[in-house]
Amino acid sequence: MRSIWKGDLSFGLVNVPVKVYSATESHDRRSHQVDSKDGTRIRYRKVREGTDEEVEFADIANAYESETGQTVVLSKDDLAGLPVQRSPEISITEFVPVDEVDPIFFDKPYYLEPASKSPKAYVLLRQALQDTDRLAIATFTLRNRTRLAALRVVGNVMTLQTLLWPDEVRKPDFGFLDDDIPIRPQELKMASSLIDSMAADFDPGQYEDTYQEELAKLIEAKADGSEAFPTDETDSGDSDDDSDVADLLAALRASVKDRGGDAEDSDDGDSNGGESSSTTEKPPAKKTATKKAAAKKAPTKKAAAKSSTTKTAAKKTAAKKTPAKKAADRKAG
Repeated sequence: MRSIWKGDLSFGLVNVPVKVYSATESHDRRSHQVDSKDGTRIRYRKVREGTDEEVEFADIANAYESETGQTVVLSKDDLAGLPVQRSPEISITEFVPVDEVDPIFFDKPYYLEPASKSPKAYVLLRQALQDTDRLAIATFTLRNRTRLAALRVVGNVMTLQTLLWPDEVRKPDFGFLDDDIPIRPQELKMASSLIDSMAADFDPGQYEDTYQEELAKLIEAKADGSEAFPTDETDSGDSDDDSDVADLLAALRASVKDRGGDAEDSDDGDSNGGESSSTTEKPPAKKTATKKAAAKKAPTKKAAAKSSTTKTAAKKTAAKKTPAKKAADRKAG
């Protein structure tokens, strides 16, 4: 790797000489623009407006607009003369808890390597950051820009993660954020169960850039004159119609079952404030049929009582008939 910046990491009266390296690199396939008719390469030239006269890169400056609307031209020398450009220092201003910096502010990461013969100060600061579980907030200038950054430990290396300025993070302005959307307890419980069933330790090595793999396959197929993807993929199409969305609770339950989790939940009829919902659970048909069958087999109390009365009356009648039969036998004798 080649360092892109060299300076001092300072906190208090301690200076740690460091070299800065870019911690990331793109794996995208390189390409250049061509004319689709015959593949002739497209070139861009810097020309004066209204003419075909090309301007050398060294002669190009930047024009800014002043508060009064006046155009002000600043050369590269003008920008290089800014006082902040003269400071080869990464100045730590404070140490904050790790969870106080929202990841939405994270921008580009850089590795820091000790630049002195003895890396003791570097190792000391690295260990102190790990033990206190804090981030060091710092400011420095890189490529003509003042940067806000968080110094943190990744693996065994101190990493300088540039941060976006507060006014660079846009405020979400969506209408639904002001709506009171009811969430049923069963839905929340089932969503939590699904999350638990999918819980795992993050391993970035198990993920692959599918687009780059398919792009490489397409390039090689084009070069060979063959077809990269013979089977046409059917586009199912997306719909925003709520009627096309399956029952949320049922979909969550099915997802949990598919993950091998426990999808049982209790349905509290009053949990939705007595109001019906598009996600109301319907009782399974099999259970309903079973209940009906059981109702047919089980005699009601009235029927049981009537049956008991009938049996008693039959016994009394049989008892009356028995003496009459005995009397008839005596007369015959």
